[in-house]
This record gives sequence, structure tokens and C-alpha cells, in this order.
Amino acid sequence: MNFTERINADIKSAMLAKEKERLAALRDIKSKLLLEATSGGNGEVSEDVAMKICMKLHKQRIETYDLYNQQGREDLAAEELFQAKVIEEYLPKMLSEEEVRVEVEAAIAQTGASGPQEMGKVMGDLTGKLAGKADGKLIASLVKELLSR
Repeated sequence: MNFTERINADIKSAMLAKEKERLAALRDIKSKLLLEATSGGNGEVSEDVAMKICMKLHKQRIETYDLYNQQGREDLAAEELFQAKVIEEYLPKMLSEEEVRVEVEAAIAQTGASGPQEMGKVMGDLTGKLAGKADGKLIASLVKELLSR
């Protein structure tokens, strides 16, 4: 079962179970997948593209959640957090900070970077390797921290 079929099946089960909040998040994923499929031309969305779409949606939900919390809108924040958790079910397992730190140290050793001016070299190596497995902000902050030593 590919990603789109899985989303469609989950939408159907959410409709039968009358889970409105879950259904809203799933429909949002499906709409973004359909937009991507129709803009691409062939009507298909690869697994990698589908994961990137889900990661983007998850990040948007978390940012909106933080914004609502800052504004004191706990009712709206709770809804965004719930939808983020639904989207999270479709994302690959993210690496922990310690696992990312090990990868960053290995990349620094491999590239031979010795200072903050060589951050781009290390980031270029890591972004492709850790795409979808770790947050870019976390990677950048760890690279900066380790190169500043």
C-alpha cells in the first residue's frame, strides 16, 4: 500500500469513526498530495515527496501551535497540536539530539572542517544524509556549536 492509498484508507476509517479533528488533518494531507500530483504532470507522488509534504505540514502545525500559545489561545493551540500529532504518525522516526550529534561529529571529521567559516561544507554533507530524519535547525545549531570549539 503506497502513501496515498494509506491516507485514503485512514480518511475512510476516520469518517466511519466520526473523528472530525483527525479527519481534518488527514484531508489536509490529501489535498496537498493532490496539489503536488496535479502540478507534477504524471499524477503520481513519490514516497519521498509525500514525506517532505508531511514534514512541512507538521512543521507548520508546530509553529502555529507555538504562536497560539504565545497569544494565549489555548483552545486553538490544542487543535493544532492534535493535528500535528496525527501528521506525525506518517513521518519516519526522527533522530534524537544525541544521534544527530554523533552524525555531526562524524561529518566534521570526514570533511576536516576546523572552524565556523567551514559550516557550509559540513551542512551540505549533512542535509542530504539526514533529510527527513532530523530538524534542520537542530543540525545547524549542533554544527555551529561543535565548530566553535
